[in-house]
Amino acid sequence: MNRDDMFAAIAAERRELADVLDGLDDARWATQSLCSEWTVREVAGHLVMPLITGPATIVRAVVRARGNLARANVISSRQVAGDHRDELPSLLREQAQSRFTPPFGGPQAPLTDLLVHGQDIRRPLGLDRAFDPTRLRVALDFLSTRGAFAFGASRADVTWVATDLDWRSGRPGAPEVRGLAEAVLLTRAGRRVALADLSGDGVARLSSAG
Repeated sequence: MNRDDMFAAIAAERRELADVLDGLDDARWATQSLCSEWTVREVAGHLVMPLITGPATIVRAVVRARGNLARANVISSRQVAGDHRDELPSLLREQAQSRFTPPFGGPQAPLTDLLVHGQDIRRPLGLDRAFDPTRLRVALDFLSTRGAFAFGASRADVTWVATDLDWRSGRPGAPEVRGLAEAVLLTRAGRRVALADLSGDGVARLSSAG
């Protein structure tokens, strides 16, 4: 997938998630996501935040967080979620074509962010989705790079195997962690809830890592 294809995939993911968000009532917006810090609404705020927030606002959040970038992200995302409660789906659509990329990655980073955070929203709400296998492969490859440090990507000494994509990554001979690409993606990105969907000798190693 080239850069233009990745940005087209990003735009499609934003629009698809906006369609999901359009149908939520207040209780579902307030549901705890797979991110411990955020509700479903706040995850949506996180995805919108870099598309509409200027540098000065981000700097103020970093100051409020005393230089902690992760905490600044939480603060900024909650602010956007609160300020744009009913506008989040429309903002995702309006900004779908944005080519924003964070400093640590190219378009692979926002595509991965959308895939992971989309499941942070859908899984607690019991919503299924069909995945584009090419998009999943891009995200899995990205989480196997050093550029994925901001995602908290697992560096466990295991071999990751996506059984539905014929994809693997890891040291040859390391214990395997096998499952559908979505579960591998979420587990690699630190969502331990997906461990239950995986098999292989490496799962025990991941479970004991805490």
